[in-house]
Amino acid sequence: MNTRIALGQISASDDIDANIQKGEAFVKEAVDKGARIICFPELCFTKFFPQYPLDTNYYELAEAIPGPTTERFQKLAQANEIVIIINLYEKTEDGKYFDSSPVIGADGELLGKVQMNHVAQEPLFYEKDYYHPGTTGNPVFKTPFGNIAVAICYDRHFSEQMRALTLDGAEIIFIPQAGIKTNPIKGYELEMQGTSFANQIYIALVNRTGAEDQMEFAGGSFVTDPSGEFISHAGEESEEMLIVDCDLDLVAKLREDRPFLRDRRPELYGRLINE
Repeated sequence: MNTRIALGQISASDDIDANIQKGEAFVKEAVDKGARIICFPELCFTKFFPQYPLDTNYYELAEAIPGPTTERFQKLAQANEIVIIINLYEKTEDGKYFDSSPVIGADGELLGKVQMNHVAQEPLFYEKDYYHPGTTGNPVFKTPFGNIAVAICYDRHFSEQMRALTLDGAEIIFIPQAGIKTNPIKGYELEMQGTSFANQIYIALVNRTGAEDQMEFAGGSFVTDPSGEFISHAGEESEEMLIVDCDLDLVAKLREDRPFLRDRRPELYGRLINE
């Protein structure tokens, strides 16, 4: 089965509604180009506020899921029969805050959400000041266009999570990211190529672009195939819709040719999950 996906590499201004309208326009463009799944970067419709140490004023950006932004994209997904993945600052009923990606089905139903499991804390990424560790686990969503999963930004560095998503049936792992030009971008790309190869899955990483105060986002969204090769790569400097065709039959074929998953020996790996 061939699935056409779209990665909406966008920037964000202080005008949240204008950012959301831009996202809606990207969805319509993706539909016009035949895409069946679209994913947006981390915190796609707000400035990247975790670049600052804790400022409780930013709590006001958080919203429920489902909530006003999710509902706008649910209507858009239903009208265009497209799967949409956005990323928001979420506040739950018990007063906790998460970096979350709602996953919206092609019928407009909210298939679920993914909260970032691993929370970074380093200069320009003061994420522990704003986020609780995720509680949603590692869901895989079955859609008419393939089995998809989400690993949010920092989560991509944890091979255990990427393998867990693979074992639970993911064919494409989408990664909403906020990567900056001072990050070791080449190393991150090599890491994702290796992850694709080792798990024989597609990885679709969508990054922010543009400059925001102390940060200059690196763009460069990309898709790797199950053999670890780049299929397509976006530019660095500008907003861009990256359209990529993914042959999901290639996943099964390569797992037959190189049976890494078959030849696993989980009884040897207890140290990975035991303290």
